[in-house]
Amino acid sequence: MSNYQVNNTTVNALLSWIDQGIVAIPEIQRPFVWKPSKVRDLLDSLYNDYPVGYIITWQNPDARLKDGSISHGKRILIDGQQRITALMAAISGKEIVTKEYSKRRIIISFNPIDEIFEVQNPAIMKDKRWIPDISDVFNNGFDTFGFINSFCSKNPDISHNKLNEVLQKLIGIRYSSIGVIELSYTLDIETVTEIFIRINSAGVNLSQADFAMSKISVNDQYNGPLIRKTIDYFCHLIKSPIVYENIINNDSDYVQSADFNKIKWVKDYNTNIYEPSYSDLLRVAFTFKFLRGKLANLVSLLSGRDFDTREYREEIIEESFEKLHDGVLKFVNETNFKRFIMILKSAGVINQKIVRSQNALNFAYALFLLLREKNVNDSLINQIVRKWLVASILTERYSGSPESMFDFDIKRFAMHENPFEYVRNVEAGELSEAFWENIMITNLNTSVSSSPYFNLFVMSQIYDKDNAFLSKSITVQQLIEERGDVHHVFPKKYLQSNGYNSRGQYNQIANYAYTEQVVNLAIRAKSPKEYMGLVKQQINGEKLCIGEINNLDELKENLKMNCIPESIFEMESADYSHFLEERRRFIVEKIRHYYNRL
Repeated sequence: MSNYQVNNTTVNALLSWIDQGIVAIPEIQRPFVWKPSKVRDLLDSLYNDYPVGYIITWQNPDARLKDGSISHGKRILIDGQQRITALMAAISGKEIVTKEYSKRRIIISFNPIDEIFEVQNPAIMKDKRWIPDISDVFNNGFDTFGFINSFCSKNPDISHNKLNEVLQKLIGIRYSSIGVIELSYTLDIETVTEIFIRINSAGVNLSQADFAMSKISVNDQYNGPLIRKTIDYFCHLIKSPIVYENIINNDSDYVQSADFNKIKWVKDYNTNIYEPSYSDLLRVAFTFKFLRGKLANLVSLLSGRDFDTREYREEIIEESFEKLHDGVLKFVNETNFKRFIMILKSAGVINQKIVRSQNALNFAYALFLLLREKNVNDSLINQIVRKWLVASILTERYSGSPESMFDFDIKRFAMHENPFEYVRNVEAGELSEAFWENIMITNLNTSVSSSPYFNLFVMSQIYDKDNAFLSKSITVQQLIEERGDVHHVFPKKYLQSNGYNSRGQYNQIANYAYTEQVVNLAIRAKSPKEYMGLVKQQINGEKLCIGEINNLDELKENLKMNCIPESIFEMESADYSHFLEERRRFIVEKIRHYYNRL
Protein backbone atom coordinates (compact mmCIF):
# COMPACT_ATOMS: atom_id res chain seq x y z
CA MET A 1 0.00 0.00 0.00
CA SER A 2 1.29 3.47 -0.89
CA ASN A 3 2.30 5.79 1.94
CA TYR A 4 0.15 8.54 0.49
CA GLN A 5 -2.17 9.65 -2.29
CA VAL A 6 -2.28 13.05 -3.96
CA ASN A 7 -5.65 14.34 -5.10
CA ASN A 8 -7.31 17.61 -5.97
CA THR A 9 -10.55 18.85 -4.53
CA THR A 10 -12.42 22.15 -4.48
CA VAL A 11 -12.81 24.71 -1.72
CA ASN A 12 -16.53 23.92 -1.72
CA ALA A 13 -16.01 20.18 -1.32
CA LEU A 14 -13.41 20.64 1.39
CA LEU A 15 -15.62 22.93 3.48
CA SER A 16 -18.47 20.47 2.99
CA TRP A 17 -16.31 17.57 4.20
CA ILE A 18 -15.46 19.52 7.34
CA ASP A 19 -19.13 20.36 7.98
CA GLN A 20 -20.00 16.67 7.61
CA GLY A 21 -17.10 15.48 9.81
CA ILE A 22 -15.45 13.52 6.99
CA VAL A 23 -12.30 15.60 7.50
CA ALA A 24 -11.74 16.65 11.10
CA ILE A 25 -9.92 19.81 12.14
CA PRO A 26 -8.14 18.76 15.31
CA GLU A 27 -7.45 22.25 16.72
CA ILE A 28 -3.93 21.09 17.52
CA GLN A 29 -3.06 23.57 20.19
CA ARG A 30 -3.07 26.26 17.56
CA PRO A 31 -5.59 29.03 17.68
CA PHE A 32 -5.94 31.11 14.55
CA VAL A 33 -2.69 33.05 14.29
CA TRP A 34 -2.81 34.49 10.79
CA LYS A 35 -3.04 38.24 10.44
CA PRO A 36 -6.21 39.41 8.67
CA SER A 37 -4.06 40.64 5.78
CA LYS A 38 -2.95 37.05 5.15
CA VAL A 39 -6.59 35.97 4.88
CA ARG A 40 -7.09 38.73 2.34
CA ASP A 41 -4.07 37.55 0.33
CA LEU A 42 -5.37 33.96 0.32
CA LEU A 43 -8.69 35.10 -1.16
CA ASP A 44 -6.86 37.18 -3.74
CA SER A 45 -4.76 34.16 -4.79
CA LEU A 46 -7.84 31.98 -5.19
CA TYR A 47 -9.64 34.73 -7.12
CA ASN A 48 -6.73 35.00 -9.54
CA ASP A 49 -6.46 31.22 -9.86
CA TYR A 50 -3.06 31.01 -8.21
CA PRO A 51 -2.05 27.79 -6.37
CA VAL A 52 -2.35 27.98 -2.59
CA GLY A 53 -0.43 24.85 -1.64
CA TYR A 54 -1.43 21.42 -0.41
CA ILE A 55 -3.25 20.42 2.72
CA ILE A 56 -2.25 17.18 4.44
CA THR A 57 -4.68 14.70 5.97
CA TRP A 58 -3.93 11.52 7.89
CA GLN A 59 -6.36 8.63 7.72
CA ASN A 60 -7.42 7.16 11.05
CA PRO A 61 -7.27 3.35 10.76
CA ASP A 62 -10.48 1.38 10.41
CA ALA A 63 -11.24 -0.30 13.75
CA ARG A 64 -13.03 -3.58 14.33
CA LEU A 65 -16.12 -3.22 16.52
CA LYS A 66 -17.13 -5.77 19.16
CA ASP A 67 -19.78 -7.21 16.84
CA GLY A 68 -17.16 -7.80 14.15
CA SER A 69 -18.19 -4.92 11.90
CA ILE A 70 -15.76 -2.21 10.77
CA SER A 71 -15.80 1.43 11.88
CA HIS A 72 -14.26 3.62 9.18
CA GLY A 73 -11.73 6.15 10.40
CA LYS A 74 -11.95 9.87 9.80
CA ARG A 75 -9.34 11.83 7.95
CA ILE A 76 -7.53 14.24 10.26
CA LEU A 77 -6.27 17.56 8.95
CA ILE A 78 -2.67 17.82 10.13
CA ASP A 79 -1.47 20.67 7.91
CA GLY A 80 -3.48 23.46 6.35
CA GLN A 81 -5.58 24.32 9.38
CA GLN A 82 -4.85 28.04 9.14
CA ARG A 83 -5.82 28.14 5.46
CA ILE A 84 -9.03 26.18 6.03
CA THR A 85 -9.94 28.34 9.03
CA ALA A 86 -9.28 31.44 6.93
CA LEU A 87 -11.67 30.19 4.24
CA MET A 88 -14.33 29.33 6.80
CA ALA A 89 -13.97 32.81 8.32
CA ALA A 90 -14.05 34.73 5.05
CA ILE A 91 -16.50 32.66 2.99
CA SER A 92 -18.77 31.14 5.62
CA GLY A 93 -18.64 34.10 8.01
CA LYS A 94 -17.61 31.95 10.98
CA GLU A 95 -15.86 33.40 14.01
CA ILE A 96 -12.27 32.47 14.73
CA VAL A 97 -10.84 31.76 18.18
CA THR A 98 -7.74 33.72 19.20
CA LYS A 99 -4.95 32.37 21.39
CA GLU A 100 -6.64 34.11 24.34
CA TYR A 101 -9.84 32.14 23.54
CA SER A 102 -11.80 35.21 22.58
CA LYS A 103 -13.97 35.00 19.46
CA ARG A 104 -13.99 37.48 16.63
CA ARG A 105 -14.77 37.71 12.97
CA ILE A 106 -12.29 38.43 10.23
CA ILE A 107 -14.28 40.25 7.56
CA ILE A 108 -12.89 40.56 4.05
CA SER A 109 -14.27 43.23 1.72
CA PHE A 110 -14.17 43.26 -2.09
CA ASN A 111 -14.14 46.08 -4.62
CA PRO A 112 -15.73 44.72 -7.85
CA ILE A 113 -14.68 47.76 -9.86
CA ASP A 114 -10.95 47.41 -9.16
CA GLU A 115 -11.23 43.69 -8.35
CA ILE A 116 -9.27 43.97 -5.11
CA PHE A 117 -9.74 42.53 -1.62
CA GLU A 118 -9.17 44.31 1.66
CA VAL A 119 -9.72 43.72 5.35
CA GLN A 120 -12.90 45.54 6.33
CA ASN A 121 -12.32 48.94 7.95
CA PRO A 122 -14.44 52.04 8.71
CA ALA A 123 -13.44 53.77 5.44
CA ILE A 124 -14.64 50.80 3.39
CA MET A 125 -17.95 50.79 5.24
CA LYS A 126 -18.56 54.34 3.99
CA ASP A 127 -17.42 53.68 0.43
CA LYS A 128 -20.20 52.60 -1.96
CA ARG A 129 -17.67 50.92 -4.32
CA TRP A 130 -17.05 48.08 -1.87
CA ILE A 131 -18.89 44.90 -0.92
CA PRO A 132 -18.29 45.22 2.84
CA ASP A 133 -18.44 41.49 3.63
CA ILE A 134 -17.85 38.86 0.94
CA SER A 135 -19.51 36.14 3.06
CA ASP A 136 -22.84 37.79 2.08
CA VAL A 137 -22.12 36.91 -1.56
CA PHE A 138 -21.45 33.26 -0.70
CA ASN A 139 -24.66 32.98 1.30
CA ASN A 140 -27.17 30.61 -0.32
CA GLY A 141 -29.86 33.29 -0.14
CA PHE A 142 -27.81 35.94 -1.91
CA ASP A 143 -29.93 37.85 -4.47
CA THR A 144 -27.50 38.35 -7.36
CA PHE A 145 -29.99 40.18 -9.62
CA GLY A 146 -31.12 42.57 -6.88
CA PHE A 147 -27.55 43.24 -5.77
CA ILE A 148 -26.39 44.07 -9.33
CA ASN A 149 -29.21 46.57 -9.80
CA SER A 150 -28.55 48.23 -6.47
CA PHE A 151 -24.75 48.37 -6.85
CA CYS A 152 -24.83 49.71 -10.43
CA SER A 153 -27.31 52.45 -9.50
CA LYS A 154 -24.77 53.68 -6.92
CA ASN A 155 -21.75 53.04 -9.19
CA PRO A 156 -22.61 53.90 -12.82
CA ASP A 157 -18.94 53.34 -13.79
CA ILE A 158 -19.52 49.58 -13.96
CA SER A 159 -22.07 47.93 -16.23
CA HIS A 160 -24.54 45.24 -15.19
CA ASN A 161 -22.81 42.69 -17.41
CA LYS A 162 -19.35 43.50 -16.11
CA LEU A 163 -20.49 43.33 -12.49
CA ASN A 164 -22.21 40.01 -13.10
CA GLU A 165 -19.00 38.67 -14.67
CA VAL A 166 -16.92 39.81 -11.66
CA LEU A 167 -19.44 38.37 -9.18
CA GLN A 168 -19.40 34.99 -10.91
CA LYS A 169 -15.61 34.99 -10.75
CA LEU A 170 -15.80 35.83 -7.04
CA ILE A 171 -18.34 33.11 -6.31
CA GLY A 172 -16.17 30.78 -8.39
CA ILE A 173 -13.64 30.80 -5.54
CA ARG A 174 -15.76 27.98 -4.12
CA TYR A 175 -14.70 25.81 -7.05
CA SER A 176 -11.00 26.68 -6.90
CA SER A 177 -8.73 23.68 -6.77
CA ILE A 178 -6.81 22.68 -3.61
CA GLY A 179 -4.35 19.81 -3.49
CA VAL A 180 -4.82 17.16 -0.82
CA ILE A 181 -2.05 14.82 0.30
CA GLU A 182 -3.70 11.88 2.07
CA LEU A 183 -1.30 9.96 4.33
CA SER A 184 -2.06 6.29 4.90
CA TYR A 185 -3.16 5.02 8.32
CA THR A 186 -0.45 2.34 8.02
CA LEU A 187 2.28 4.94 8.57
CA ASP A 188 3.83 5.09 12.03
CA ILE A 189 4.07 8.39 13.87
CA GLU A 190 7.79 8.82 13.17
CA THR A 191 7.21 8.54 9.40
CA VAL A 192 4.26 10.95 9.50
CA THR A 193 6.38 13.44 11.44
CA GLU A 194 9.24 13.13 8.97
CA ILE A 195 6.93 13.58 5.97
CA PHE A 196 5.36 16.63 7.55
CA ILE A 197 8.72 18.26 8.27
CA ARG A 198 9.99 17.62 4.74
CA ILE A 199 7.03 19.06 2.87
CA ASN A 200 5.98 21.82 5.23
CA SER A 201 7.27 25.03 3.69
CA ALA A 202 6.35 27.19 6.69
CA GLY A 203 9.01 25.49 8.76
CA VAL A 204 6.58 24.60 11.57
CA ASN A 205 7.47 21.36 13.29
CA LEU A 206 4.71 19.26 14.78
CA SER A 207 5.69 17.11 17.73
CA GLN A 208 4.34 13.71 18.65
CA ALA A 209 2.28 15.50 21.28
CA ASP A 210 0.64 17.47 18.45
CA PHE A 211 -0.34 14.27 16.68
CA ALA A 212 -1.64 12.81 19.93
CA MET A 213 -3.74 15.95 20.41
CA SER A 214 -5.06 15.43 16.87
CA LYS A 215 -6.23 11.93 17.71
CA ILE A 216 -7.81 13.17 20.93
CA SER A 217 -9.55 16.16 19.35
CA VAL A 218 -11.38 14.35 16.60
CA ASN A 219 -12.88 11.52 18.65
CA ASP A 220 -16.33 12.76 19.66
CA GLN A 221 -17.48 9.29 20.71
CA TYR A 222 -15.12 9.02 23.68
CA ASN A 223 -15.04 12.64 24.90
CA GLY A 224 -11.96 13.56 22.86
CA PRO A 225 -12.84 17.26 22.49
CA LEU A 226 -13.55 17.47 26.24
CA ILE A 227 -10.16 15.91 27.08
CA ARG A 228 -8.37 18.21 24.65
CA LYS A 229 -10.00 21.30 26.11
CA THR A 230 -9.16 20.24 29.66
CA ILE A 231 -5.51 19.84 28.67
CA ASP A 232 -5.43 23.02 26.62
CA TYR A 233 -7.32 25.28 29.03
CA PHE A 234 -5.38 24.12 32.09
CA CYS A 235 -2.02 24.80 30.43
CA HIS A 236 -3.12 28.25 29.29
CA LEU A 237 -4.73 29.20 32.60
CA ILE A 238 -1.64 28.36 34.63
CA LYS A 239 0.41 30.75 32.49
CA SER A 240 -2.23 33.40 31.81
CA PRO A 241 -5.25 33.47 34.16
CA ILE A 242 -6.70 36.29 32.07
CA VAL A 243 -8.05 33.74 29.55
CA TYR A 244 -10.50 32.49 32.20
CA GLU A 245 -13.09 35.14 31.35
CA ASN A 246 -12.82 34.34 27.65
CA ILE A 247 -13.43 30.65 28.35
CA ILE A 248 -16.48 31.60 30.44
CA ASN A 249 -17.82 33.84 27.67
CA ASN A 250 -17.03 31.73 24.64
CA ASP A 251 -17.32 28.07 25.62
CA SER A 252 -20.54 27.64 27.57
CA ASP A 253 -20.70 23.89 26.90
CA TYR A 254 -17.31 23.28 28.47
CA VAL A 255 -18.04 25.61 31.38
CA GLN A 256 -21.00 23.38 32.31
CA SER A 257 -18.83 20.23 32.35
CA ALA A 258 -17.40 18.50 35.41
CA ASP A 259 -13.92 18.91 33.90
CA PHE A 260 -14.18 22.70 34.05
CA ASN A 261 -14.96 22.56 37.77
CA LYS A 262 -11.78 20.53 38.22
CA ILE A 263 -9.46 23.04 36.55
CA LYS A 264 -10.95 26.43 37.39
CA TRP A 265 -8.98 26.57 40.66
CA VAL A 266 -5.82 27.26 38.67
CA LYS A 267 -6.95 30.77 37.67
CA ASP A 268 -6.29 31.88 41.27
CA TYR A 269 -3.05 29.94 41.67
CA ASN A 270 0.31 31.55 41.08
CA THR A 271 3.42 29.45 40.59
CA ASN A 272 6.52 29.98 38.53
CA ILE A 273 8.02 26.63 39.46
CA TYR A 274 6.21 24.21 37.15
CA GLU A 275 4.16 25.60 34.28
CA PRO A 276 3.44 22.59 32.07
CA SER A 277 2.75 22.83 28.36
CA TYR A 278 0.17 20.56 26.73
CA SER A 279 3.07 18.32 25.71
CA ASP A 280 4.21 18.04 29.35
CA LEU A 281 0.70 17.29 30.59
CA LEU A 282 0.16 14.61 27.97
CA ARG A 283 3.50 12.99 28.68
CA VAL A 284 2.97 12.87 32.44
CA ALA A 285 -0.62 11.59 32.22
CA PHE A 286 0.36 8.95 29.66
CA THR A 287 3.52 7.81 31.47
CA PHE A 288 1.96 7.22 34.87
CA LYS A 289 -1.38 5.89 33.64
CA PHE A 290 -0.20 3.59 30.84
CA LEU A 291 3.26 2.80 32.30
CA ARG A 292 4.83 3.71 28.97
CA GLY A 293 7.23 6.43 27.90
CA LYS A 294 6.79 6.80 24.15
CA LEU A 295 4.07 9.20 23.03
CA ALA A 296 3.99 7.43 19.68
CA ASN A 297 2.44 4.51 21.58
CA LEU A 298 -0.31 6.80 22.86
CA VAL A 299 -1.14 7.77 19.28
CA SER A 300 -1.37 4.08 18.38
CA LEU A 301 -3.50 3.21 21.41
CA LEU A 302 -5.91 6.05 20.72
CA SER A 303 -6.26 4.59 17.22
CA GLY A 304 -7.09 1.18 18.73
CA ARG A 305 -3.85 -0.65 17.97
CA ASP A 306 -3.39 -4.09 19.49
CA PHE A 307 0.39 -4.38 19.82
CA ASP A 308 0.22 -8.18 19.88
CA THR A 309 -2.01 -8.84 16.85
CA ARG A 310 -1.29 -5.54 15.05
CA GLU A 311 -5.02 -5.12 14.49
CA TYR A 312 -7.11 -2.09 15.39
CA ARG A 313 -9.98 -2.69 17.80
CA GLU A 314 -12.68 -0.37 19.07
CA GLU A 315 -12.46 -1.58 22.67
CA ILE A 316 -8.80 -0.51 22.81
CA ILE A 317 -9.82 2.97 21.64
CA GLU A 318 -12.50 3.17 24.34
CA GLU A 319 -10.22 1.89 27.10
CA SER A 320 -7.36 4.19 26.04
CA PHE A 321 -9.55 7.29 26.07
CA GLU A 322 -10.93 6.38 29.50
CA LYS A 323 -7.45 5.85 30.94
CA LEU A 324 -6.09 9.04 29.37
CA HIS A 325 -9.04 11.08 30.65
CA ASP A 326 -8.47 9.75 34.15
CA GLY A 327 -4.75 10.51 33.87
CA VAL A 328 -5.43 14.07 32.75
CA LEU A 329 -7.88 14.64 35.62
CA LYS A 330 -5.34 13.28 38.12
CA PHE A 331 -2.73 15.68 36.68
CA VAL A 332 -4.96 18.77 36.97
CA ASN A 333 -6.35 17.78 40.37
CA GLU A 334 -5.80 20.70 42.75
CA THR A 335 -4.60 18.57 45.67
CA ASN A 336 -2.18 16.57 43.52
CA PHE A 337 -0.69 19.57 41.76
CA LYS A 338 -0.24 21.67 44.89
CA ARG A 339 1.27 18.76 46.82
CA PHE A 340 3.76 18.22 44.00
CA ILE A 341 4.72 21.90 44.05
CA MET A 342 5.24 21.69 47.82
CA ILE A 343 7.55 18.69 47.32
CA LEU A 344 9.57 20.72 44.79
CA LYS A 345 9.80 23.63 47.22
CA SER A 346 10.88 21.29 50.01
CA ALA A 347 13.80 20.21 47.80
CA GLY A 348 14.90 23.82 47.26
CA VAL A 349 13.16 24.39 43.92
CA ILE A 350 11.65 27.85 44.22
CA ASN A 351 11.88 28.98 40.63
CA GLN A 352 11.53 27.27 37.24
CA LYS A 353 15.02 28.47 36.26
CA ILE A 354 16.59 26.32 38.96
CA VAL A 355 15.58 23.06 37.28
CA ARG A 356 16.42 23.43 33.62
CA SER A 357 15.32 19.89 32.75
CA GLN A 358 11.58 19.92 32.12
CA ASN A 359 11.83 16.17 31.58
CA ALA A 360 13.12 15.71 35.13
CA LEU A 361 10.13 17.66 36.48
CA ASN A 362 7.72 15.75 34.25
CA PHE A 363 8.95 12.37 35.39
CA ALA A 364 8.93 13.49 39.03
CA TYR A 365 5.24 14.40 38.70
CA ALA A 366 4.45 11.14 36.88
CA LEU A 367 6.21 9.29 39.70
CA PHE A 368 4.25 11.23 42.32
CA LEU A 369 0.94 10.36 40.63
CA LEU A 370 1.92 6.71 40.25
CA LEU A 371 2.88 6.40 43.92
CA ARG A 372 -0.39 8.00 44.97
CA GLU A 373 -2.26 5.53 42.77
CA LYS A 374 -0.34 2.70 44.47
CA ASN A 375 -1.42 4.09 47.89
CA VAL A 376 2.17 4.55 49.04
CA ASN A 377 2.52 6.36 52.38
CA ASP A 378 2.44 10.14 51.87
CA SER A 379 5.68 10.81 53.76
CA LEU A 380 7.45 8.14 51.74
CA ILE A 381 6.09 9.64 48.49
CA ASN A 382 7.58 13.01 49.43
CA GLN A 383 10.99 11.47 50.13
CA ILE A 384 11.07 9.27 47.01
CA VAL A 385 10.03 12.08 44.66
CA ARG A 386 12.52 14.54 46.16
CA LYS A 387 15.43 12.12 45.98
CA TRP A 388 14.54 10.89 42.50
CA LEU A 389 14.25 14.41 41.13
CA VAL A 390 17.67 15.39 42.46
CA ALA A 391 19.25 12.07 41.43
CA SER A 392 17.91 12.43 37.88
CA ILE A 393 19.34 15.97 37.66
CA LEU A 394 22.69 14.82 39.09
CA THR A 395 23.01 12.06 36.51
CA GLU A 396 21.27 13.97 33.68
CA ARG A 397 19.11 10.88 33.41
CA TYR A 398 16.48 12.34 31.09
CA SER A 399 18.68 14.47 28.83
CA GLY A 400 19.58 11.89 26.18
CA SER A 401 16.67 9.64 25.23
CA PRO A 402 14.02 10.68 27.74
CA GLU A 403 11.22 8.54 26.34
CA SER A 404 13.22 5.32 26.67
CA MET A 405 14.28 6.20 30.21
CA PHE A 406 10.71 7.24 31.14
CA ASP A 407 9.52 3.86 29.89
CA PHE A 408 12.26 1.97 31.75
CA ASP A 409 11.88 3.79 35.07
CA ILE A 410 8.09 3.98 35.33
CA LYS A 411 7.78 0.22 34.75
CA ARG A 412 10.27 -0.53 37.52
CA PHE A 413 8.69 1.84 39.99
CA ALA A 414 5.33 0.20 39.27
CA MET A 415 6.87 -3.26 39.69
CA HIS A 416 8.53 -2.75 43.07
CA GLU A 417 6.35 -3.37 46.08
CA ASN A 418 8.61 -0.93 47.94
CA PRO A 419 9.49 1.77 45.35
CA PHE A 420 12.30 3.03 47.59
CA GLU A 421 14.20 -0.14 46.69
CA TYR A 422 14.48 1.04 43.11
CA VAL A 423 15.84 4.42 44.27
CA ARG A 424 18.47 2.60 46.34
CA ASN A 425 19.40 0.35 43.43
CA VAL A 426 19.98 3.35 41.14
CA GLU A 427 21.94 5.15 43.89
CA ALA A 428 24.22 2.14 44.30
CA GLY A 429 24.88 1.91 40.59
CA GLU A 430 25.07 5.56 39.56
CA LEU A 431 25.86 7.61 42.69
CA SER A 432 28.85 5.63 43.84
CA GLU A 433 31.98 6.97 45.56
CA ALA A 434 33.57 7.31 42.12
CA PHE A 435 30.71 9.55 41.02
CA TRP A 436 31.06 11.91 43.98
CA GLU A 437 34.85 11.95 44.15
CA ASN A 438 35.65 12.11 40.43
CA ILE A 439 32.76 12.50 37.99
CA MET A 440 30.90 15.20 39.91
CA ILE A 441 34.04 17.26 40.50
CA THR A 442 34.83 17.04 36.77
CA ASN A 443 31.26 18.09 35.92
CA LEU A 444 31.78 21.28 37.94
CA ASN A 445 34.73 22.23 35.73
CA THR A 446 32.60 24.29 33.35
CA SER A 447 31.74 27.89 32.54
CA VAL A 448 28.16 27.14 31.46
CA SER A 449 26.12 29.32 33.80
CA SER A 450 22.97 27.22 33.32
CA SER A 451 24.81 24.10 34.48
CA PRO A 452 22.52 21.77 36.43
CA TYR A 453 25.36 21.21 38.91
CA PHE A 454 25.57 24.84 39.96
CA ASN A 455 21.78 24.88 40.22
CA LEU A 456 21.96 21.83 42.50
CA PHE A 457 24.39 23.74 44.68
CA VAL A 458 21.90 26.62 44.82
CA MET A 459 19.10 24.16 45.68
CA SER A 460 21.23 22.87 48.56
CA GLN A 461 21.74 26.42 49.79
CA ILE A 462 18.01 27.12 49.67
CA TYR A 463 17.36 23.83 51.46
CA ASP A 464 19.80 24.88 54.22
CA LYS A 465 18.48 28.47 54.32
CA ASP A 466 22.02 29.74 53.69
CA ASN A 467 22.92 33.40 53.64
CA ALA A 468 24.41 34.96 50.54
CA PHE A 469 28.19 35.39 50.33
CA LEU A 470 29.33 37.94 52.97
CA SER A 471 25.73 38.67 54.01
CA LYS A 472 24.61 38.57 57.61
CA SER A 473 20.85 38.23 57.13
CA ILE A 474 20.02 38.12 53.39
CA THR A 475 19.53 34.54 52.21
CA VAL A 476 20.25 33.03 48.82
CA GLN A 477 16.53 32.29 48.50
CA GLN A 478 15.63 35.94 49.09
CA LEU A 479 18.09 37.07 46.44
CA ILE A 480 16.65 34.63 43.90
CA GLU A 481 13.09 35.65 44.73
CA GLU A 482 14.06 39.28 44.21
CA ARG A 483 15.84 38.41 40.96
CA GLY A 484 19.30 38.76 42.45
CA ASP A 485 22.34 37.81 40.41
CA VAL A 486 25.33 35.58 40.84
CA HIS A 487 28.68 37.34 41.10
CA HIS A 488 32.32 36.34 40.91
CA VAL A 489 34.27 35.43 44.07
CA PHE A 490 37.40 36.38 42.14
CA PRO A 491 36.05 39.53 40.42
CA LYS A 492 35.95 39.29 36.65
CA LYS A 493 37.76 42.61 36.06
CA TYR A 494 40.45 41.63 38.54
CA LEU A 495 41.06 38.33 36.73
CA GLN A 496 41.05 40.03 33.30
CA SER A 497 43.64 42.55 34.49
CA ASN A 498 45.82 39.63 35.57
CA GLY A 499 45.78 37.68 32.31
CA TYR A 500 42.62 35.57 32.66
CA ASN A 501 40.94 36.90 29.53
CA SER A 502 38.77 34.04 28.28
CA ARG A 503 35.20 33.51 29.45
CA GLY A 504 36.02 29.88 30.09
CA GLN A 505 38.49 31.04 32.77
CA TYR A 506 36.79 33.86 34.69
CA ASN A 507 33.25 32.49 34.28
CA GLN A 508 33.94 29.13 35.90
CA ILE A 509 30.84 28.16 37.90
CA ALA A 510 33.09 27.40 40.87
CA ASN A 511 33.81 31.15 40.84
CA TYR A 512 30.13 32.02 41.21
CA ALA A 513 28.24 32.91 44.38
CA TYR A 514 24.96 34.63 45.10
CA THR A 515 25.93 38.03 46.48
CA GLU A 516 24.01 41.16 47.40
CA GLN A 517 24.51 43.94 44.88
CA VAL A 518 25.82 46.33 47.58
CA VAL A 519 28.44 43.73 48.57
CA ASN A 520 29.44 43.19 44.95
CA LEU A 521 29.76 46.95 44.36
CA ALA A 522 31.95 47.27 47.44
CA ILE A 523 34.23 44.47 46.25
CA ARG A 524 34.53 45.91 42.71
CA ALA A 525 37.77 44.66 41.10
CA LYS A 526 39.71 43.92 44.27
CA SER A 527 41.60 40.69 44.83
CA PRO A 528 40.12 38.31 47.43
CA LYS A 529 43.08 39.07 49.72
CA GLU A 530 42.31 42.80 49.51
CA TYR A 531 38.55 42.73 50.03
CA MET A 532 38.67 39.97 52.65
CA GLY A 533 41.27 42.12 54.43
CA LEU A 534 38.62 44.86 54.67
CA VAL A 535 36.14 42.34 56.06
CA LYS A 536 38.77 41.37 58.67
CA GLN A 537 39.12 45.02 59.68
CA GLN A 538 35.38 45.39 60.34
CA ILE A 539 35.51 42.22 62.45
CA ASN A 540 38.23 43.95 64.50
CA GLY A 541 35.89 46.84 65.24
CA GLU A 542 36.43 49.17 62.33
CA LYS A 543 33.50 50.57 60.30
CA LEU A 544 31.46 48.30 58.04
CA CYS A 545 32.46 48.58 54.39
CA ILE A 546 31.62 45.18 52.83
CA GLY A 547 28.42 43.60 54.11
CA GLU A 548 27.36 43.57 57.76
CA ILE A 549 29.32 40.66 59.22
CA ASN A 550 31.40 41.84 62.21
CA ASN A 551 31.99 38.56 64.00
CA LEU A 552 34.67 36.00 63.13
CA ASP A 553 32.51 32.95 63.87
CA GLU A 554 29.72 34.36 61.68
CA LEU A 555 32.22 35.00 58.91
CA LYS A 556 33.61 31.45 59.04
CA GLU A 557 30.09 30.05 59.01
CA ASN A 558 29.25 32.23 56.01
CA LEU A 559 32.29 30.99 54.11
CA LYS A 560 31.39 27.40 54.94
CA MET A 561 27.76 27.69 53.74
CA ASN A 562 28.99 29.26 50.50
CA CYS A 563 31.72 26.61 50.08
CA ILE A 564 34.48 29.24 50.15
CA PRO A 565 37.81 27.92 51.53
CA GLU A 566 39.22 29.92 54.46
CA SER A 567 42.43 30.31 52.47
CA ILE A 568 40.49 33.00 50.56
CA PHE A 569 41.96 35.56 53.01
CA GLU A 570 45.37 35.26 51.37
CA MET A 571 44.39 34.54 47.76
CA GLU A 572 45.48 36.53 44.72
CA SER A 573 45.39 35.84 40.98
CA ALA A 574 48.12 33.17 41.12
CA ASP A 575 45.93 31.17 43.52
CA TYR A 576 42.85 31.17 41.25
CA SER A 577 43.26 27.62 39.89
CA HIS A 578 43.83 26.24 43.38
CA PHE A 579 40.75 28.10 44.62
CA LEU A 580 38.60 26.52 41.89
CA GLU A 581 39.83 23.04 42.73
CA GLU A 582 39.17 23.52 46.44
CA ARG A 583 35.77 25.05 45.97
CA ARG A 584 34.62 22.31 43.57
CA ARG A 585 35.36 19.73 46.25
CA PHE A 586 33.46 21.74 48.86
CA ILE A 587 30.46 22.18 46.52
CA VAL A 588 30.35 18.44 45.82
CA GLU A 589 30.47 17.70 49.56
CA LYS A 590 27.59 20.10 50.18
CA ILE A 591 25.45 18.67 47.38
CA ARG A 592 26.14 15.13 48.57
CA HIS A 593 25.19 16.03 52.15
CA TYR A 594 22.04 17.75 50.85
CA TYR A 595 21.06 14.73 48.75
CA ASN A 596 21.52 12.30 51.64
CA ARG A 597 19.19 14.35 53.84
CA LEU A 598 16.32 14.62 51.33
